Amino acid sequence: MDVLILSVLLALVIGGCVCVVWGGRGTAPRWARVWAAATRGAGELLSVLMKSGKGSRSNSSSADSD
Repeated sequence: MDVLILSVLLALVIGGCVCVVWGGRGTAPRWARVWAAATRGAGELLSVLMKSGKGSRSNSSSADSD
């Protein structure tokens, strides 16, 4: 079951990357541009979450070592 879920997630990520490239060329249909926008938005959200997570961990570990 886990392999199936990971396979579907991987297919969605690869499809999103394809739509981003396709949309960047300007020849993509509307559904591909929407999927590309959702992929870019999810990437930005993950980037912000990862940055905020790193900052809170480094602050707490430096406070613990003092």
